[in-house]
Parts: sequence; structure tokens; C-alpha cells
Amino acid sequence: MPNLLVINADGPETRVALVENGQVVELYIERRRERGIVGNIYKGKVLRVLPGMQAAFVDIGTDKAAFLYVADVRGAPEDIKSLFVDEEDEASRKSDDDKSRDARIEDLLRPGQEVIVQVAKAPIGTKGSRSTSYISLPGRNLVFMPTVDHVGISRRIGSEKERKRLRSIVDSMRPPGTGFIVRTVAENVQEAELRADMEFLIKLWNSIVKKSEAAKAPALLYHDLDLLLRTVRDLFTSDVEKLIIDSKPEHDRLLKFTSTFMPEYVSKIELYDASEPIFDAYGIETELDRALERKVFLKSGGTLIIDQGEALTAVDVNTGKFVGKRNLEETITKTNLEACKEVADQLRLRNIGGIIIIDFIDMDREANQDKVMRAFLDSVKPDRARTNVTKISELGLVEMTRKRTRESLGRMLTEQCVYCDGKGYNKSKTTIAYEVLRQIRREGHAFADETIVIHTHPEIAELLASADNEFIEALEKRLQKKIVIKPRERFDLEQGHIERFHIRGASTDAKKDRSSDSQRGNPSRGRPTPAPGTIAVPLPDTGDTKK
Repeated sequence: MPNLLVINADGPETRVALVENGQVVELYIERRRERGIVGNIYKGKVLRVLPGMQAAFVDIGTDKAAFLYVADVRGAPEDIKSLFVDEEDEASRKSDDDKSRDARIEDLLRPGQEVIVQVAKAPIGTKGSRSTSYISLPGRNLVFMPTVDHVGISRRIGSEKERKRLRSIVDSMRPPGTGFIVRTVAENVQEAELRADMEFLIKLWNSIVKKSEAAKAPALLYHDLDLLLRTVRDLFTSDVEKLIIDSKPEHDRLLKFTSTFMPEYVSKIELYDASEPIFDAYGIETELDRALERKVFLKSGGTLIIDQGEALTAVDVNTGKFVGKRNLEETITKTNLEACKEVADQLRLRNIGGIIIIDFIDMDREANQDKVMRAFLDSVKPDRARTNVTKISELGLVEMTRKRTRESLGRMLTEQCVYCDGKGYNKSKTTIAYEVLRQIRREGHAFADETIVIHTHPEIAELLASADNEFIEALEKRLQKKIVIKPRERFDLEQGHIERFHIRGASTDAKKDRSSDSQRGNPSRGRPTPAPGTIAVPLPDTGDTKK
């Protein structure tokens, strides 16, 4: 089946689905009121320098200060370095790393200093955004790095001949002291297109520098493209047969953008005008709901259990209903092999980043372990996010990291449960009933009335009135008071009170107050910083650059 980009843009949010071979592999959502800040460039002011953390906090005008680590002030950031694949530059990069380790944040920045930074990672949970002073401006074919003197070629361009051709072209045109990364889409692109891309990016950078000279910190200097245009820039490649969008105004905007920068792709853009919602028509809405489920079913009958925690994500592989045909080792190996692709697909679809632990089913034979490991490495190759995978441990665990720049799909589309306060469970009915009895025992003597009235959830009331009736009678004798149980339909399981004495929480409003209090917290007051000395960059020589 053809690869498609399906865009739902006729509502208050833009949703983009990348479909490969009939399967949804990536989902992106951007709400107009909550537009992301990754890629934005700010003129910020250093608020605090923390020598103990070798970091600084920079005020960039957002709710939370941005975090700036010392390595992002001195030395190229890791995400840029990972694209440099030249062996001859390994020694120089190692030297740069040594300098980065030797540099101290207090020697580079001071409170009140103005710096230009770019947001590299969006705020996630309670953490503020992470920033860097090493600016990168992505274009269609190139990524411009005005503060890094280097040329990098995408790892995905495999032909050594093509890599040398692209390096030679970019190296001959780039202004001294600047850097460029050649993107995968630039493979087999002509020199004229690369030159046009380079000139556009340099002009853009010069306009940012000019704006920074007049702006007072904190100030936004450059806002990255919205999701719709980023999709065209980054995902609309020759592998995509068609882009379908359901909004006429956004369709026209796409055509205008594509006509300017990618005219050869205009014919691939199609307006969807059917009455059925576009995500329903292409089966994407179902996949979106499936991406929020904790349990994922494999075709064989096996299952994956995906638990996303604060520090890491755990993926557990189970045989489920799959019983195999010959022996246990074969059954386990087949389940693990099938799980390899599904795990990689789910990480990509859900955009799960950070530390990930995959608990494959234990295999006795080393040959089977190697087979599963190779299958998993092959499965993560199509992922555009940078990953690092370790070998299977003696416990059958695979540890990996996946680069995270924004919230996962699950955390973006869901919120903490107001009933369980995010724990994922409630106390059992029996536990709550016994707590009620203990509360009566503890507080009963304080009541002047001869009758104690318990208001609680109907199921708790039934449990107290039946199975535990003998304990109620014992309490009545001890307290010399009559105990009356009244079910309340509107109470949740853990809610109830004795007359005017609270057991769990007198009302739903009180519970909501507790929930909102826990979510408010104290915002982070720290903020990050970049490197001084930002300068404009001259355009490349427009004459003949061939040597």
C-alpha cells in the first residue's frame, strides 16, 4: 500500500498521521492554543547560575525558565554531534568534548547576562524547557548551524559516492566558520537547490540577528513553523505518494508553501471533501484510541503491557493466548520476534522517549537471543528519533534510550484521574469498610447523640450491613450508641462521612480541591542561557564554486 500523510485540520487542533504500508506509524497533534516552542529562538536573560549543577536558568518569557546545561554553552550539543560521521574528525570532536568537560558554567555565564538560545526540548511534566546556544535552522535539504564550523551528512545516506558529492558542494559554498547538516532528503539533489536552501537559511539567520539587536530580553526572535508546514518540510518526501488534508484554507496554504519551496510535490497534495471525518475514513481514529491502551495484542495472541512511569517506560512481553506447536523455546522465540516490531512501532506511534526497558520472555538458547536482538535492531531503524539499544541481559531485558523532545502522545491526550489521584488504583471495598469501622471506634466517643449515622457509597454500606454486621454490633455495645448506615448514590467508593465528621473526604468538591492543590505546586523559578557574541553570516559566493 502507498505511504500517505493524512492531515485533519478542520477543527481547533491539527492532527497529522504518517501511514506506511497501510499502518499508522507516527501521530502528531498541535492545538492552536497550545502551540509548541521547540525550535523557537529567544533573546533571554540569565536568572541564576548554579555551579553545583553546572547549569543556568534563563528567562525567555515563558511560564517556566529554560534550563541551559554547560555543554550547551560550550561545545556542540549531542544531537548535532550524532549526525557527524566522519572518522577523520573523531579526534577533533574528542578534543571538543574534553574542553566541554573542563568548562565551568560560572566562567561562561553570569546573572543578568543576555543570551540567544533555542529551545531544544519542550517542557515535559514539571520540568521546564531545555535550551541551547548552538542554533540550528532546518530547511528542506539542509540544516544551518551558524555557531558550529562543520559539515555533517545524514547517516541515512548510504552511498559513499553521494556523501562525498554532497560534502564537496556544501563545503565549497558555506561561509567560513559556519556549519551545515545535509538532510536525508537531499540525496541526489542538484547543486542549485542546495544553494537556494543555503541562501534562504542564511538570510533567515541574519534577520534573527538584526532583530536581536533591537529587542530587549526576554524576547521571541524566531517562531518555528507550525505543525502543518513542519510536516511538509520534514515528512513530505519522495516516499510519500500522497498528502490528503480536509481543510480548504489550510490546503491553499500548503499549496502556496509547496509551490515556493517544493514545486515538484504540488501534484501530490489532495483536498478531502467527503462527509465522513478524514481520520475515520482512513481508520486512524481507532489507531489513536489504541495508542492510549496499556495492553497491546499481538497477532499470534501474545500481548505487550506498556507502563509509562516518571523515570522510565517498561514494556512486558507475554505469550498470552499463543501456545505454539512444538516446544516452549520455539513458542517463546516466535512471540519475542513478533514483539520486536510491535514494540518499535508502539514507541514510535506513542512517541515514548527517555529510558525504556523491554522485558522479553526468557530464552535458553543464545542463538535465539541473537536472532531476537537483530530483529529488534532492524525494527528501530525506520524510527527518525535517535535510539541507543543495549544487548539482552541475563534476565532477558533490553535497555534502550529514545530521544525525547516533546510530551508522549499518552501524556498529551490524557490527564490524571481525579478519583485515584494518578495512582492507577483505589482501595478495595473491604479495606474501605474496615477503615470506616476503625474511624467509628476512634471518633465515636466524641458524639453526644445516641445515634451515629454513617453516609457512604451503596456498595460499602451493603458490605457493612451484611458481612461485617457482627463488628457493627460489637461497636454499638462498646460505644453504647446505635449505628445507622445510609447509602449515598452520589458518593464515590472512598468518600463518606459520619454525621459531620469526615472519613475520607466530605464531598467531591473537597476531593477536587486536593487534586488541584497537588497539581498547582510551586513552579520552577530557574531559567537557562546561551553563548554571547552572536553575529550575522554573509551569503555564499554566488559565482562559480566548482573546483
